Amino acid sequence: MRTTTPGRDVATESRDCFLPNFCTARAVFLVVLIAELLACMLALVSATHTGNLWTDLGLISLFVQWVALGSAGALCVIRRYRPLPDPRVAAMVGYGTTLGMALGVSLLTLAIERYAGAQAVSSELSPTLFVLRNLAITTIVATIVFRYFYVHHQWAQNVEAEARARVQALTARIRPHFLFNSMNTIASLTRTHPDQAEEAVHDLADMFRATLDKRERIGLDEEIEITRRYLAIEQLRLDERLTIEWHIDEHLPRGITVPALVIQPLVENAIYHGIEPLTQGGIVQIRIEGAPQGLRVLVSNPLGQETRRSQGNHMAQDNIRQRLALAYGEQSELHIEQSEDTYTVCFTIPGE
Repeated sequence: MRTTTPGRDVATESRDCFLPNFCTARAVFLVVLIAELLACMLALVSATHTGNLWTDLGLISLFVQWVALGSAGALCVIRRYRPLPDPRVAAMVGYGTTLGMALGVSLLTLAIERYAGAQAVSSELSPTLFVLRNLAITTIVATIVFRYFYVHHQWAQNVEAEARARVQALTARIRPHFLFNSMNTIASLTRTHPDQAEEAVHDLADMFRATLDKRERIGLDEEIEITRRYLAIEQLRLDERLTIEWHIDEHLPRGITVPALVIQPLVENAIYHGIEPLTQGGIVQIRIEGAPQGLRVLVSNPLGQETRRSQGNHMAQDNIRQRLALAYGEQSELHIEQSEDTYTVCFTIPGE
């Protein structure tokens, strides 16, 4: 019976396996390439004795590709139903699969040669030596390939761990200017508008709670609510200088999740670098709409003469860019569009 570690799902355990997902086109291409390079090497060695390079290359390629693709297909099926997070178990399964496939193809080759009455692949070797030679070559090649997969997997895990630690450190950061401004706003409202001061305290507490949340992804509705609470605090401070325009597509898929605090920092950036430097204030537009493969988020703010002179702080944008790359890879990318009077940050989130 297979047991799952508490707090870990099957997808997480599957990612912990150092063997790649052989069901993907990239993995199949890599297997075919390695197998063909091996076939070329064996054909060059064989041609020194037979003097027929291209015939040897064709027959050996056929044999090696059968073993390689058969092993990849078997491992694809095995990994689909068994994650194999333990590297020792994964190695034994990998060796057993490839050696078993090599043995099966070798016996099939001998049977075909016996039926045809010719020795096209086994050459002058006896059946026993032919099988043992193939198993020995398979063991050596499998050792090299599995070692490569293991080292690459360890390297990828280290890179991911470092990226997650860096992103979590950025996520847990409350900007000092926002905290000080919020506290000053609450203090100024305490005597004149105690109800608004109390509501601002609740909004600020919710902001801190969201910042300290350990979840990597939250619902889109929850992210929007966090952003609204942040804007409620800023609205009290900037009053008429700040105008917010929300444009949310009513037909967005329900239940979609996004990286935590992925919209609010961009809105904070828009206010800090776009609205505050302008004496007359301006409009921050937040647009969330459906995209062909998910949803698109746009945050835009006015770009006055004062803000054009300033380079601004791109930490929030770099933070979001790192999060999107970590969560979705190349499927999501952050773009910045700047015109004469508008600064827009746009990113897409793929569908689930």
